[in-house]
Formats: sequence, structure tokens, C-alpha cells
Amino acid sequence: MHTLFHRLAVIASIIAFCVIVLGAFVRLSDAGLGCPDWPGCYGHLSWPIEAHAVEKANLAFPERPVESHKAWKEMVHRYLAGSLVILVLVLNFISWRPENRRAGFRLLSAILLALILFQAALGMWTVTLKLWPIVVMGHLMGGLATFSMLLWLAYRSGSAAPNRSLMQIRPLIITGLLALVIQLALGGWTSATYSALACPDFPTCHGVMWPDANFTEGFALWREIGVDYEGGVLDLPSRIAIHITHRTGALLVFIILGWLTFKMLRNFQTQSAGYVLGTLLVAQITLGILNILLYLPLPNAVAHNGVGALLLAMMIWLLHRSTPRKA
Repeated sequence: MHTLFHRLAVIASIIAFCVIVLGAFVRLSDAGLGCPDWPGCYGHLSWPIEAHAVEKANLAFPERPVESHKAWKEMVHRYLAGSLVILVLVLNFISWRPENRRAGFRLLSAILLALILFQAALGMWTVTLKLWPIVVMGHLMGGLATFSMLLWLAYRSGSAAPNRSLMQIRPLIITGLLALVIQLALGGWTSATYSALACPDFPTCHGVMWPDANFTEGFALWREIGVDYEGGVLDLPSRIAIHITHRTGALLVFIILGWLTFKMLRNFQTQSAGYVLGTLLVAQITLGILNILLYLPLPNAVAHNGVGALLLAMMIWLLHRSTPRKA
């Protein structure tokens, strides 16, 4: 076990999870443009608080006056993400220590560093391109990819050995992981296009099982640059197309991961993991339904994002435990 590397990877994974949840909180509370510039906030290292500083900021950015309740959320998110960049740099440095030379950490750590620097660029473009949907979704998926790679490094640098029972169902684990990643991307697109409430009822949508929907416009990824996308610009049929696709994906993921859960519960060696996966799966589906029925309450919507990340963490753990170790 590579003790120092493992501990730092675990800490970085926890911080990455917090960044994902805080990012969801920022996005869902409409604070994504709480600071109209980058990396500062109205030209400040933190955000303008004093009356004269607020007045100066309003003169500099007349199109977006200071809203302190949004600005502090955005800057806390940026600072936390910045601390994660520093930790990834430290992981890269430690990966070159002699005891880590043959562990395969160097390449993964280098890729992770490149990914998180690109993620920082996506964060900047999220602001400068005014919540351009493809960038917002890319920023979310980049955060989940960073979280996944940190988890993989944390798991691989630990002492847990492969589980023979999980190795027998490895194809199902991989299928479930791929389905979950696609569904998370659909969730990101639903959020980026403000389509979460396109269907205000459940299980129907506007009273019917399959309403009129514009899939061509709803899934046009490349859109005009320079438009302020806060609040969304798509018409209702386009948002409905996105929403019902996300619902359909949720059903498919529930079937696949539900079958995986059933398979694990039948085996004593994987039973505890089956209970964890099943609990997370039921919680995520429940939170998704409540988002609709309760009209997207902020705590529930943030929890939906957080449990989605925990489901991803669980699937990566299962992938790790089902992967044979090289001698």
C-alpha cells in the first residue's frame, strides 16, 4: 500500500466530491454568473462587499449588478476547486517517488493534472461564454471525470484485493458504469438547458405518456456564442425532448443497476456492496421523482447531484474490485 499517496488521493477525492456538490448548488441557485469575470469577482480576489466597492463594480459591469448572495457562492466554489488543483500537483510530485515508480501512478497523475487544468478552462468559459450549454455540461462531466480518476488512484493505491465474485460479473459492472455515465451526461444537459421542469407531472408529461417533443432542436449541441443562456433559450417542445430522454435513461439505468444489485445480493461475498448500491439507486430515483413533484426544491436538486456522484463512486469501486491485479 502506498500510504502517503493513498491518503492524499482520498482527501482529493473528498474535496472533488464537495466541488461537484457545491457546483450543483451554485448552478441550481442561479449563481453561475454571480461573478461576471474570471478568475476574480468584479475585479476583486473575493467579491465586493463595501458600499463603495459595490458601486464601482456596478459601474464596471452595468449589465450585471452585484448580487452578493450569488457572488460568494461562485467564489467559494472557485477557491475550493483551486485547492483541488494544488492537491493534484502534489500527487504528481509524489508519484515520482521511488516506491511509486512501478505502481502506474505517474501516467494517471499526469493525465489527471491535464484534465483538471482543462476543467479550470471550462470553468472560465462557463462565465465568459455566459452559461453556453455545451460548456456547462462539459464542466460538469469534467468534474465527474476528475472525481473518477482520483477515486481510481485512491482505490488502486489502497490494500483491497480483487473480489473473485465481482470478477465473475465484471461485464455487467462495466455495462452499468457506461449506462450511468451516459445518464449523468443527460442529466448535465437537462440542467444546462433548464429542462428539469419541462414536464411538471409524473409519470406522465403534461398529462400524456409521450408529448410533442423536438429532439432535433433539443439535442443541437452547438449553439450561437455570445447569447446569455441563463434561464435557457429553448422552446417547450425542445426542453420536453431533453426531459423525457433523461427519464427514459433513468429507467434503463434502474433496470441495469437493479439487475446488478440483485446479482450481488444473491452472493454472500458481495451482499454488503449490493445493499449499498441498491440504497443509492433507490435514493437517486426517489430524488429525481421528487424534483418533479415538488417543483425542483434546491436541497432536493443538490442532493440528486450528490447521490449521482456517489453512485459513480460506487460503480468505480466495483470496477476496481473486479479488475485483476498484475503481479
